[in-house]
Amino acid sequence: MLDFNQLKGSSKEKGRSVIGIDGLSRSGKTTFAEKVKAQLDEEEIASTIIHLDHHIVERHKRYQTGLNPWMEYYHLQWEVKQLRDELFRKLTTASSLTLPFYYSSKDECRDEIINLPTDGVVIVEGVFLQRNAWRQYLDYVFYIECPRKTRFSRESEHTKADLGKFQQRYWKAEEYYMDTIQPLSKADQVLFT
Repeated sequence: MLDFNQLKGSSKEKGRSVIGIDGLSRSGKTTFAEKVKAQLDEEEIASTIIHLDHHIVERHKRYQTGLNPWMEYYHLQWEVKQLRDELFRKLTTASSLTLPFYYSSKDECRDEIINLPTDGVVIVEGVFLQRNAWRQYLDYVFYIECPRKTRFSRESEHTKADLGKFQQRYWKAEEYYMDTIQPLSKADQVLFT
């Protein structure tokens, strides 16, 4: 599945490589990230997984802002520039990161520390991962391609009941990403599920 020696050769900094796992919602990114980590564990290679969904902003910053719902999701769900500066730019040099973690139960963000391996791999997984502000900081990117029908079937029944939200918010943002960024062509490897 993963040739760590190839990744080491492409690393920007000796000792640490950064793997990106991109794909649309419910495509299987988290599951694949765990499989990559398990393989690295077997090879006794230190690794850390960073989930972009842990770093979204509070609801008032991403809902009912006056923008179209799909624009809120694509442009406001994350503090794109802040994550570029405080996460992506530091992935190969910092020993730790201090990032805001989102807690949905209280709709709040709290700063927490993520420790990074000195010699090993950082795995970053999340939707829209190859946007222009972030892509250059990733040494190797997997894109998980999964049909919309399959992805939608993985949602809870309660979530699927609000089809309009998917049509106006999520799917339009996904289409924008696919059309403007063309992530399949920019990924180092595309996996079909």
